[in-house]
Amino acid sequence: MTAERPSLHFQTAPGDPVDKWDFDDKPREECGVFGVFGSEDASVLTALGLHGLQHRGQEGCGIVSYDGAQFYHERYLGLVGEHFSGGDLPQRMPGSMAIGHTRYATAGGTILRNVQPLFADLALGGFAVAHNGNLTNAIDLRERLVQNGSIFQSTSDTECILQLIAQSRRPRVVERFVEALHDIQGAFALVALTENMMIGARDPIGIRPLVLGESAGAMILASETCALDMIGAKFVRTIEPGEVVVITRAKDGKVAVDSHFPFPRRKARPCIFEFVYFARPDSIIDGRSVYDIRKRMGQRLSEETGVEADVIVPVPDSGVPAAMGFAAKSGIPYELGIIRNHYVGRTFIQPKQAIRDMGVRLKHSANRSVIKGKRVVLVDDSIVRGTTSRKIVQMVRDAGAKEVHFRSASPPIKHPDFYGIDMPALAELMAAQMTIEEMRKSLAVDTLGFLSVDGLYWAMGEKKRDATNPQFTDHAFTGDYPTPLLDQEKAGAGQGEQLPLITENAAE
Repeated sequence: MTAERPSLHFQTAPGDPVDKWDFDDKPREECGVFGVFGSEDASVLTALGLHGLQHRGQEGCGIVSYDGAQFYHERYLGLVGEHFSGGDLPQRMPGSMAIGHTRYATAGGTILRNVQPLFADLALGGFAVAHNGNLTNAIDLRERLVQNGSIFQSTSDTECILQLIAQSRRPRVVERFVEALHDIQGAFALVALTENMMIGARDPIGIRPLVLGESAGAMILASETCALDMIGAKFVRTIEPGEVVVITRAKDGKVAVDSHFPFPRRKARPCIFEFVYFARPDSIIDGRSVYDIRKRMGQRLSEETGVEADVIVPVPDSGVPAAMGFAAKSGIPYELGIIRNHYVGRTFIQPKQAIRDMGVRLKHSANRSVIKGKRVVLVDDSIVRGTTSRKIVQMVRDAGAKEVHFRSASPPIKHPDFYGIDMPALAELMAAQMTIEEMRKSLAVDTLGFLSVDGLYWAMGEKKRDATNPQFTDHAFTGDYPTPLLDQEKAGAGQGEQLPLITENAAE
């Protein structure tokens, strides 16, 4: 059973509901996780790391630190810089280990009690966890846990992990953590903190990303390499699909990293949308440069959907690398025909429809000197509902464009997501309800073109998509959803059989 799709409304002020899709018609980022073990500046480094992951979630942020005697836990609604940029942070949150989270609500609502990391005092000590992804069996798990006596304090699917750990009878916290992983299904990159260790885990097919870094002897876990760059940390390696890493202090005082694979190995299927939109272009995901791949998407898009035009204009910011690739391949000049205002936030969204209709113009402005009298090719990363795309097209026409051609650097989005992307329901996805020609007319463009699925795979470095064994999680484009991630593993263990857990060298 899949988790319920969250509400499409947030609160800009008490009693002021606004449909966020009217303002930013994009698939919403999932979340970002970050952790530091072995640095006296752990909380400060975590705050800086979260700044580097702010693009993955802007609705809430939190940090948990531990100083050897007690845990410190702060969570807020809003941006990282609004709450964790003060010079008093080391005093507020002391300790040599910390984990943090920047959140967009893919499950549960935008309320403070759902902001992560979540923390609980368990029988084996304090335990904090931060989660990027979505548990597709969260509703079933929650019902089972409540029947067994669990009392939930949030509506977040992540709390199921805490409750599973609390109910486990395993003697060590790491074993309890891994046992909980055997119960959950879906996509996850997890960072957890106890009194003497930091734990990282990635789902068995690696849908959500997680990397390991190092800085002055401290070990770092992060959703993306750009967060390591933010604090000057060295990239060590990618956490592999299905891997659990346990970071502790060795007897010689140095930080030690133990790696474990408690599940049968499966072929990786990372989320292809990380490369299309979510990840920052300066990140390296699973060994691939996001920036280079987005440029290749644009190159292939030009080959597949080329058109006579005077200027290539990106829809900023996510369409920029693809537009550069499109221009380079086509030989048509690349220009910044749309200027983005980076300082517009929710404060500017008002309940009156007339003001809400101005949302796109508050965020994007047409550069008339580039557009007037020109045949313009607009390049964006994707089209979701089409509401923002339609308004941008109108803005470009109002600026005097002679023709407007729209190109999407990804295939049509025809299917919703259940693995950590907040995307409209099927009925709201433009490509699921219209033909390409109907979409063209609705957007009021002269021509409309999309990158093919095989073209997207080519940009990823593959010859084409393997229909029998896809290389990536791409269901938004193909409808080919990954099978439940842990059903086979649980079935293989058998009732009452000992699950493969953690080797004896792991810290107690």
